Amino acid sequence: MLSFVDRVSSQVKYSVPEEVKVGTVVGNVAKDLGLDINSLEERRFRIVSGTKDAQFEVNRNNGVLCVRRNIDREELCENASPCLINLKMVAENPMEIHYVAVEITDVNDNSPSFKEQEKTIDISESVIPGKHFQLPTAHDPDVVVNAVRVYKLNQNDYFSIQLRDRGEDKIPFLVLQKSLDREKYKEHNLILTAVDGGNPPRSGSLNVTIVVLDSNDNHPTFSQEVYSATLRENVDEGTIVIKVNATDADEGANGVIEYFFGSQLERNIYDIFSLDESTGEIRVKGKIDFERHGIFKLDVHATDKGQPPMSTDCRVIIKVLDENDNEPQIEVTSLSNTIAEDSKTGTVVSLISITDLDAGLNGKVTCSLNDNVPFELKPSFQDNMYSLILKKHLDRESVSHYDITITAKDCGEPPLYAFKSLSIDVSDVNDNAPEFQQNPTELYLPENNVPGQNIISVTASDKDSSENADITYALVRNESSHGKTTVFLNINSKNGQVSALKSFDFETLKTFQFQVVATDCGTPSLSSNVTVNVFILDQNDNAPVILYPVSSNGSAEGVQEIPRNVNAGHLMTKVRAYDADIGYNGWLLFSLQEVTDHSLFGLDRYTGQIRTLRSFTETDEAEHKLVILVKDNGNVSLSATATVIVRLVEPKEAFAASDVKSSTKDDEENNVTLYLMITLGSVSLLFVISIIVLIAMQCSKSTTDYTSKYLQETNYDGTLCHSIQYRSGDKRYMLVGPRMSIGSTIVPGSNANTLVLPDRRGASGEVRHENNVKKKSSAFHSHFIVADNICCL
Repeated sequence: MLSFVDRVSSQVKYSVPEEVKVGTVVGNVAKDLGLDINSLEERRFRIVSGTKDAQFEVNRNNGVLCVRRNIDREELCENASPCLINLKMVAENPMEIHYVAVEITDVNDNSPSFKEQEKTIDISESVIPGKHFQLPTAHDPDVVVNAVRVYKLNQNDYFSIQLRDRGEDKIPFLVLQKSLDREKYKEHNLILTAVDGGNPPRSGSLNVTIVVLDSNDNHPTFSQEVYSATLRENVDEGTIVIKVNATDADEGANGVIEYFFGSQLERNIYDIFSLDESTGEIRVKGKIDFERHGIFKLDVHATDKGQPPMSTDCRVIIKVLDENDNEPQIEVTSLSNTIAEDSKTGTVVSLISITDLDAGLNGKVTCSLNDNVPFELKPSFQDNMYSLILKKHLDRESVSHYDITITAKDCGEPPLYAFKSLSIDVSDVNDNAPEFQQNPTELYLPENNVPGQNIISVTASDKDSSENADITYALVRNESSHGKTTVFLNINSKNGQVSALKSFDFETLKTFQFQVVATDCGTPSLSSNVTVNVFILDQNDNAPVILYPVSSNGSAEGVQEIPRNVNAGHLMTKVRAYDADIGYNGWLLFSLQEVTDHSLFGLDRYTGQIRTLRSFTETDEAEHKLVILVKDNGNVSLSATATVIVRLVEPKEAFAASDVKSSTKDDEENNVTLYLMITLGSVSLLFVISIIVLIAMQCSKSTTDYTSKYLQETNYDGTLCHSIQYRSGDKRYMLVGPRMSIGSTIVPGSNANTLVLPDRRGASGEVRHENNVKKKSSAFHSHFIVADNICCL
């Protein structure tokens, strides 16, 4: 390895000689920077800036920095010393920036050379020994020790060589050692050799011919050997830079002086400056650019017109003053134009490099970002180097795109600006769960629905994008009482449409609930649930059932014997009926469909009570047939009929029959009482179990509150069988017919079918007093009288 490494302040510095072979190892930059060699390929370790033609490359397999193409120090840096090439190296995941400086050391690969192969100098024979004559200087592209160090002259009797320091340069002068004699030697041929300080040294030669002239014995003399001037860049053409002045003690033509630029100047100098031959004024001819030439060194010759002419030389040094005429240049190395919304603060997004060709304060640059962006610039230890990093947490759902403007401002007067736009997209991360618009939601489903049809569609939304916002739906199935109902439900996983696999019956199931879970397709996936409370709505699908009278063969027929001497208004009997529906569908009305004598009997259309309208006479028939029609109030009403045969008997026969019937009924009442006790015990047990389950569900799901819950009426007993009560908040509701109890109110919008009940227990019946009159009535009969009081409020 031909390099030398020096690591200072997180920067590695190597040195390598020029002209080394391609592939020469400069150094193991990964090892010197402390990087893991095995991760270089994964971290995309690379050079992101450096020389324009990529003089170097790094091997990701071993971290070695190698020479990529032939290195010519003179081409890269000209006369600059030291010759440094700065490399910026980047490793990702995590982002690291390293700076590597490579110094190109000079090799003595260039020989000194003169611009001319021959130089002719006219010297008058009258010149006395000791006179100095300036000789052309040799140029050597090499620097430091490899530059020109010594000038030599071939052995002769008349001339010697002497070096003078003019600034940083050594100027050779020819010194006359012995008086010339033109008659003896008209010419002297000398060889001037320039030798550099390399090892081994290199040299170049110039043939110098001395022509001996007749006497013009005074040469021009400059007032200064070195002139200095300062000049601002971008000055106008024709501006006077400086005026040189030489004098000659001779008279006449021998004292007339003309000024010329030296022949050793670069050709572009003649395009930038002009020299007045007569006055010695140096003027600006072309553009003065500090960034191209910060200093000019001009050689000016003054020659008289004598024969032979005599001349002298001086050096003019012009320093160019910098003007703030270059805007900053912004170079952005973006690792990516997207950044994840869950990126941590401090994440490096881009590398910013600012350059300004001006010098001093004109080249000092400050950098800033536009406001209201969650990014900031972090300066590097190198001047005008920044990292664009994240300073706040991102939220793609709030802002998904940022347009960043980088502003670079130099410190010149007036300052110059540069702007660079950078667009950054925020990539989505699955950080939002699906959301339902309403949770819980309610579904009012009429009973007898068609199996397989959709009953509701639940839809969730997700603020994320792409696959993170794709939602699938599923039913939550568990072993709870509500969970068992979900086996009869199906859901479309794509659109959330729920269908019922069976038809629901209000009389069997009045309400249930199920849950739908919405899950997005992100990684990891997020989900949320919605509770659907289903209320089954009653339909008029049950016809009334006659409970009394009922014959022994099960038909709705009965015989009622009454004495002839009863008065008008006597309650003969009461037709009792049952309808499994509720509300208007279960509200029953009674009417006489067939009667032998309309003047004898009257029927209460709401209670089903049959009373005498007048007293019986001797002319009235002994037996009458009454056909009672019982129908509900559904949109399409359903009905049933009951037949009552009324027999008129004498009072004595009535009492005797009454005794016989009493004994018969006692046996029947005993059986009925037993059945009623068993039934009431079962109902009470089921009621207690239902209350316990309800309390447990309320405790476990305190946040879920049905807006209305169906409650079985406590006083339920007969004709309007399912006069259902339900609660909503602090109020209790009951579905009844148009006859209302005192203290009830109609709920607006309920079609006069719902009552708000006061919080009280029990109800006063319209015919309870009849139970006191007929104490021997059967328990079965009394049961339905109480039921009638509730149903016919």
